[in-house]
Amino acid sequence: MNVPKAPSDPVNSAARNALHNLAQWGLVVVGAPRARPPRLSVGIGVALALTLIAAVVSMFVLDTAASSWARALPSWFNGAFERITDFGLSGWFLFPFGFLLLGLAVVKSPALPRLTQGVLGQLAARTGFLFLAIALPGLFDTIVKRLIGRARPYVGSHDDPFAYLPFIWRSEYASMPSGHATTAAAAAVAIAAVWPRARLVMWFYALTIMASRVIVLAHHPSDVLAGAVVGTAGALMVRRWFAARRLVFSARDLRAFPGPSWRRIGAALRQAVAGVPASH
Repeated sequence: MNVPKAPSDPVNSAARNALHNLAQWGLVVVGAPRARPPRLSVGIGVALALTLIAAVVSMFVLDTAASSWARALPSWFNGAFERITDFGLSGWFLFPFGFLLLGLAVVKSPALPRLTQGVLGQLAARTGFLFLAIALPGLFDTIVKRLIGRARPYVGSHDDPFAYLPFIWRSEYASMPSGHATTAAAAAVAIAAVWPRARLVMWFYALTIMASRVIVLAHHPSDVLAGAVVGTAGALMVRRWFAARRLVFSARDLRAFPGPSWRRIGAALRQAVAGVPASH
């Protein structure tokens, strides 16, 4: 007697497929390097070093003056930047990229045509790079700033740029490096690496977020400069990691490989969601 098979649960099936794809993509990202990227550009290294030096100098000559200037600004001006500064939160990037990556993991299937799988794989690699290039510097910043324990400008009756309580997990003593500046710089570097034409827009965004942190008295200028170094260096390191595995970027010159066109991406997504075989 043949017993009819119970229909498969589409939710469980999609979850298993997503976990399988995420595991496979993770293995590719952490796999052994396939090429050696070029050495770090001297210009980039010098720029990062000079920014760190500027952060140290700022602690002595600029931080207190910047806080006094910010306190004297009109309330309407500070209020405007209170709203602007929220756009420096990492969730504005990590949630969309994370959900997109999860969605791709759900719909990518071996049953799809090879071309469609290739387009979805390229899109997943780019999305994964953007997610990691922003998330990892942000995670590093979250831990380090609480180990450093620098007081924010609003702590106490008088701003003291040398007030520290190391190894304390309190928000008011988590000023250096600036998390918003780290996120903004990492996003600017990562997105510009994938879409070079967005470079000017992204750095305008990053500089606006960095300025907002000083204006709203959440950080000193030196915190912002340190955060810019962490975000920039972190995103560059993730790009080199991907390039060494020939993912998204060329190991020869670190430029992004040509990606699929928007038309092809749209067709692949429609096909994946609908589960319709490709027409030849």
